[in-house]
Amino acid sequence: MPADRTLSDDRGLPLPGMFGDRIIDAANSLARWSDSADGLSCTYLGPAHRAVAGELCAWMKQAGLQAYIDGVGNVVGRHASARPNAKTLVIGSHYDTVLNAGRYDGRLGIVTGLLVAEHLAKAAVALPFHLDVIGFSEEEGVRFPLPYIGSAALTGRFDPQWLERSDADGVTLSTAMRNADLDPDAISTLARKREDLAGYIEVHIEQGPILLHENLPLGVVSSIAGAARFAITITGDAGHAGTVPMALRRDALAAAADVILLVEQRCATVSRLVGTIGQILVPNAASNVIPGRCDLSLDVRAADDHVRDAAIEDLRAGMADIQRRRKVTIEIKEHSCTPAVACSQQLRKHLDQAIADAGMKPFALDSGAGHDAVMFDGLTEVAMLFVRCGNGGISHSPRETVTPQDADAGARVLLQAILALAAEAN
Repeated sequence: MPADRTLSDDRGLPLPGMFGDRIIDAANSLARWSDSADGLSCTYLGPAHRAVAGELCAWMKQAGLQAYIDGVGNVVGRHASARPNAKTLVIGSHYDTVLNAGRYDGRLGIVTGLLVAEHLAKAAVALPFHLDVIGFSEEEGVRFPLPYIGSAALTGRFDPQWLERSDADGVTLSTAMRNADLDPDAISTLARKREDLAGYIEVHIEQGPILLHENLPLGVVSSIAGAARFAITITGDAGHAGTVPMALRRDALAAAADVILLVEQRCATVSRLVGTIGQILVPNAASNVIPGRCDLSLDVRAADDHVRDAAIEDLRAGMADIQRRRKVTIEIKEHSCTPAVACSQQLRKHLDQAIADAGMKPFALDSGAGHDAVMFDGLTEVAMLFVRCGNGGISHSPRETVTPQDADAGARVLLQAILALAAEAN
């Protein structure tokens, strides 16, 4: 872990600026582990993923926390309460990444929580609840078409049927876990109980331009959009590009173009609704062959589940029309669907107050991105603190940036909110 340079004021709180550089240094250090040589990619249970888990676990132990890697690859560190039957406040985010990722998505929240817990542990601050900092093993769904593997296990929402899902190389999730010395049969034992939880708070880079536009370092999330992900397979007829007349073609790629425009047009009609075709594949493609098959991904999100579901119904109807008109077959398979989440008013109040006490303007915003926090909805109170994203709000990209000053502000606000929750519980 980057060296502790923290100095405290007369209340025992770190002086401004003492967290920020360490957060950035830690994110840079973790980024040296990557599946690819030309950018940051860290996918579930690959060599880079396992190295990052080991590094995080070592840092947690150095910080004075009780730390271990659990049966699904989550890294858990605890600043324990002295109270025998204490509940647990969880601070968490994910350490896996998308392909060619930025350095702060997910990891900013883990490192921020870790440094705050380190401060509390070294200052011997007694809390009325256990404080668990968790680096969730998988949130992005890159290697397997399954987001939230780590947080689903801890919230009792892991579906055993997921173990038979395969990656692009045909390796099942169960096999990948066993190859990483994890026990898929023990996943059910990881679930936390509702009565044992005091709340969940996630610090995260905004991944958008709103705070940048508002010239604010921090924002408190009011709701997290519900997301549905699909795989679409369009099947037509392959044929010679020079011999099949246009009117007689069953071109799968041309039908895919219609689907892409359908998604764009339907999802542009409602605010806070978005639809994305992020992947498109033409198997056995050649410049002189009419595409006979096309595979697409579809991601539909909205802050309101009814809005999202109405859009999906319309998209299905629109694709049925394309199927008839183009004389192709369109198969739609749902991979995952998570509901929209309204964040806790109580936890938001403490975050807002901590922001105001630090001399900043409290600001509420929605999250269009999904987060591990959605898995805790219904199990305990959930809150999220967004930290301003630089470079125009670009995320899921090597151009993703956070300043040390903004990272420091996020850590100090998280610390103040934890102390306020502790005072409230005493």
